[in-house]
Amino acid sequence: MATATALPPVAERITQATTLGGLYLAASERAGDVALSIPLAEGYSSLTYEQLGEHARAIARGLIAHGLQAGDAVAILCSTRAEWTLCEAGALCAGAVVVPVYHTSSAEECHHVLSDSEARLVFCESAADAEKVQSIAGSCPHLEEIVTIDGLKEGLVPLSQLRSDGEDVDVEEVHRRVDGVDAEEVATIVYTSGTTGPAKGCLLTHSNLLSATAMIRDELDLDEVQPIIYMFLPLAHVLARVAQMVVLDVGGTLVYWRGDSTRIIEEIAESQPTHFVAVPRVYEKLHAGVREAVESRGPIARVLFDWALGVGRRARAEERAQGRPGRLTAERLRLADRLGLRRVRELFGPRLHFALVGAAPVDPQLLEFFDACGVTVREGYGLTETCAAATLNPTRTPHFGTVGPALPGTEIRIADDGEIQLRGPQVFAGYHHNDAATAATMADGWLRTGDVGSLSADGYLTLRGREKELIITSSGKNVTPVNIENALRESRWVAEAVVYGDGRPYLVCMLVLDADQTPKLAAHLGVHADLGSMAVDAQVRAALQADVDAANTRFARIEQVKRFGVLDHDLTQAAGELTPTLKVKRSVVYKRYAEFFAGLYGERH
Repeated sequence: MATATALPPVAERITQATTLGGLYLAASERAGDVALSIPLAEGYSSLTYEQLGEHARAIARGLIAHGLQAGDAVAILCSTRAEWTLCEAGALCAGAVVVPVYHTSSAEECHHVLSDSEARLVFCESAADAEKVQSIAGSCPHLEEIVTIDGLKEGLVPLSQLRSDGEDVDVEEVHRRVDGVDAEEVATIVYTSGTTGPAKGCLLTHSNLLSATAMIRDELDLDEVQPIIYMFLPLAHVLARVAQMVVLDVGGTLVYWRGDSTRIIEEIAESQPTHFVAVPRVYEKLHAGVREAVESRGPIARVLFDWALGVGRRARAEERAQGRPGRLTAERLRLADRLGLRRVRELFGPRLHFALVGAAPVDPQLLEFFDACGVTVREGYGLTETCAAATLNPTRTPHFGTVGPALPGTEIRIADDGEIQLRGPQVFAGYHHNDAATAATMADGWLRTGDVGSLSADGYLTLRGREKELIITSSGKNVTPVNIENALRESRWVAEAVVYGDGRPYLVCMLVLDADQTPKLAAHLGVHADLGSMAVDAQVRAALQADVDAANTRFARIEQVKRFGVLDHDLTQAAGELTPTLKVKRSVVYKRYAEFFAGLYGERH
């Protein structure tokens, strides 16, 4: 496992590359530093930066040997693992355009991405993934070859063979390919996971991505520490890709997960990150686990922990106002640590500087909870179209409930209708094969985000929701459902909440029980741990009603949930109800469960 060590100033460690292929080649000149930490059954193995460069060149030479031309599209259908990074590095060093495909994609979704991007070759993680691609390959006229990372299958090319096929290609051809790429050329086509409609391919240039990398890198205080990031977010998502590039650009270490979602919480501490990047659902699970542990120890433990949280909040406020807590607060903080705050920090390992959250809105109270425990979670905002980078809350002056001020080089304006519009070097080059959508999204050089928000006098951006997702009640009141849903998900029993009420006199909500917590709720109430029966059980409803009532107290009357129902199964990506970053596809859920919502108003279809 890599360790954080004293390093030269960050300015001396940056690769200074102008393209992503150039970044990989420049980074490979670092001798001895660990680039990738790869999980084994026990412990980890390591790839140095020099070895990373060797892998990148070998895969690039293989692609060239197989006829890949500069500018051709190469797709990657693979979960987050070291081979994803190596295949991307090889493709970029061959001058290709990388097209990520979510590992959870259906055959139909794979077809859309592969055909629209005109991918000539696709790396598939397994024979099963390759079979999924083979089933639709006949209607992807540009697709010529499938390369498997794991597994062998007749008619397909194993990654090991691709590498050996490139041994006769002069390595200087790789360097010529990289040198021949212009910074304004497209580096990757990232298909938006899309909560509505078919995914659109965002054209992100080398300049876009490296601009975003520099913006985020400069906000991470990397003069103080060698960055180590735990990689579990899908690398098909641009947030994970930019986090990866930040680390590689300055010589840090990527620690990959073992691929088991049930072990993420355990592996966070094991990987000992200096910085942690996740979507809100991970922080919600961490919070629920802490609350469960505290509540299991009885009412006195709950009271003491809540007191400790209050001390933590005061300590953080005094630190920000005067540099450190006052003497009395500091003494109380030592006791508060022993009462549980320290255990929350230990969930992230001993080296954490701060964590980041993005890809979806997060409840401010969740951020305040971690802050009181001594874990700074910085919320930011960005879209695929901005390489996931637009704003970020500062460490020393975070404003919870906002997504922070604009990153350096980024401009924000609020249109008359409240829409957030962005401009900066990280803004994409348009949508692939969709000029109409590009024209509709760009207004005089400004990106129309489709999000509604406001800017404070000191430049902090507050999100109000998606324009298309605002609920307008029958009385004409505008309601942002995501804020209410975030509050409802703070219940340890609730995995997902979907608020409904457009054109209705009041709001209702669909609740989905948390699969990890369902057995514990059933045991606590003395009922059968069966989702079907629990969804209609009176005791379960009473327990959930208490949490709904608690969430309602935080909102105006028109924004409160008057009735709710419990779904008797999970919402899933496979069913097309969730995006790969676990955001609800609201239009899909509203349509699919129209009868469910109508029933909450006492209606029948």
